Amino acid sequence: MAKITTFLWFDHQAEEAVHFYRSTFGDCQIGSISYYGKDNHGKKGSVMTVSFTLFGQEFTAINGGPVLKLSPATSFLIQCEDQQEVDRYWEKLSEGGCDMQCGWVTDRFGVTWQIVPAILFNLLNDKDPKKAYRVTQAMLKMVKLDIAELKEAYGGQN
Repeated sequence: MAKITTFLWFDHQAEEAVHFYRSTFGDCQIGSISYYGKDNHGKKGSVMTVSFTLFGQEFTAINGGPVLKLSPATSFLIQCEDQQEVDRYWEKLSEGGCDMQCGWVTDRFGVTWQIVPAILFNLLNDKDPKKAYRVTQAMLKMVKLDIAELKEAYGGQN
């Protein structure tokens, strides 16, 4: 077991969410599933928690009821190698969810993701502040990030 495990609080969709992440990311292994007993606040026999790993990171999804809600204040950054990967994750995670500025999307379960091309960090950290500024300005106008447009801004074509 990892020293730190991220817990994701769901009303009642923990198992459904984990299966969705497995189909979305591929590199997702489902671990143990625990169930509510007769003396718990959940319905006896219903799923309480689902442990899973996503790209080696341990998570636990819990059906805690409607008391708490996920928010964009916590998000998970996905570094993508190319535009095809950005597009694939964006399509899956935004379905039934909410698109946000600068590559952020909240999926239909309320979990927020930042779908970011890995090259963005190199462009933003360039020694030339004018290039980094142009990339930042281009990014701020985007919802889903577009690598070609970011490179164009970096090169001064924007």
